[in-house]
Amino acid sequence: MSEKNISELRKKRKMHSDLLEVAIVLAFIFLIISIYVPRAIWDEEEYFENQSRFHMENMYDVQNFYNSLLEEYNPDGLWVMKVVNSVRDSLTGDSTYLGEQPITLNGKSFTVNVPKGFDVDFDTTFGFPMTRRDTIMDTTMTIVMFSEDLSRNDTIYIQKKRLDHFQADSNFVALLEEVGSKRVEVVSYYDSYMPDSSMYFCPVTEKPYLFSIKDEGNIIRVDSPIEETIVRNRYAIFAFKAGNHGFIDDGSKSWDR
Repeated sequence: MSEKNISELRKKRKMHSDLLEVAIVLAFIFLIISIYVPRAIWDEEEYFENQSRFHMENMYDVQNFYNSLLEEYNPDGLWVMKVVNSVRDSLTGDSTYLGEQPITLNGKSFTVNVPKGFDVDFDTTFGFPMTRRDTIMDTTMTIVMFSEDLSRNDTIYIQKKRLDHFQADSNFVALLEEVGSKRVEVVSYYDSYMPDSSMYFCPVTEKPYLFSIKDEGNIIRVDSPIEETIVRNRYAIFAFKAGNHGFIDDGSKSWDR
């Protein structure tokens, strides 16, 4: 075989080798995509499902707060939200805003009956339970008091904030020592929020949730507006899919069954 033929053969082998390497790299990239892209899409589907159900829970709760104020449900979710939020705002400015109270919204005047504890129920319903660690500085005072029961002086330990009270007592004898201390206390609280108009709409379709009033106005049902599975293309060969997110009927959630 001539040197020219050998050279051409070597070039062909190198070209085939290069093509094989490119194919391996492309196959590896496709493998990575086929693993991680579907996972990302599933996470996106789960996020929207959870977000939609969170919205539905809030709209159901808003309806129940509205019912506690007016003893009825209303299919207009945005109006219901305005009334409930308005009452909560009024309670923020005036804690005595209880019982029958006149209210005017969007040119409509009517009366609501605000139950005691409405603000607390509101903040715990529309809030996330949280905990924090607070560092508390304490000062302990060692004092001597004359004990009439013992007929002698007695040493006791009190918090500094109570010192004036004991010093005003005729049995107070002396202050012996003041000692500072530090302790960590776990405090539970609610990170509260106000329901807003975005919760009235499904995050996938941007259509409002469906409200059904049943049992002669005594039961409210909230439904997802998605009727048929929604399919949206992702990266040409993948797809985001969202089905109906369920309903809440008289407090019973379809996704808890």
